[in-house]
Amino acid sequence: MTETPTPPPESPAARRGVLVGAGLLALLAGAGLAWRRYQLEAASPEATDLLWRQEVLTPGGAKLPLVSLRGRPLLVNFWATWCPPCVKEMPELDAFAKAHSAEGWQVLGLALDQLDAVKQFLTQTPVSFPIGIVGVEGLNLVRALGNPSGGLPFSVLLNGSGQIVQQKMGATTASELSQWAAAIR
Repeated sequence: MTETPTPPPESPAARRGVLVGAGLLALLAGAGLAWRRYQLEAASPEATDLLWRQEVLTPGGAKLPLVSLRGRPLLVNFWATWCPPCVKEMPELDAFAKAHSAEGWQVLGLALDQLDAVKQFLTQTPVSFPIGIVGVEGLNLVRALGNPSGGLPFSVLLNGSGQIVQQKMGATTASELSQWAAAIR
């Protein structure tokens, strides 16, 4: 009877190498899925038409037809009071609105939130640009405008012709906003 040779035992270093390799593969796979999930898509012409057809409620109770903002560059920022990056960027958006309004720029905040929460927020952090309340239903508009995951904050820059020229999910920066403004001049 012949004996089958027993393979030599794996060294601890070899086992660690296999585990590290498996871990790296899992990390890369997860990063790839996350990257794909948070990629923005091009908005269709129908989506921009949908945006211009919206009539939103302001915190003061008035109706704001978005078509009234058409014809000049417009930065639309989707946000919520419960979203820390959204809250952080509000003063920067306000500074941008004030700095560029003489050049014809407009900023609009669309809150995916409840009216009372937005009113309370604005008493503590007032802004000079109009705010509209779109509630949870606003997620349909966010997705149509090219943000399939519905992540916030989400900004869309439209030129004077009403066409989308820039999209961003995540908080904007002052320098980024200045670059966007310079690109449209």
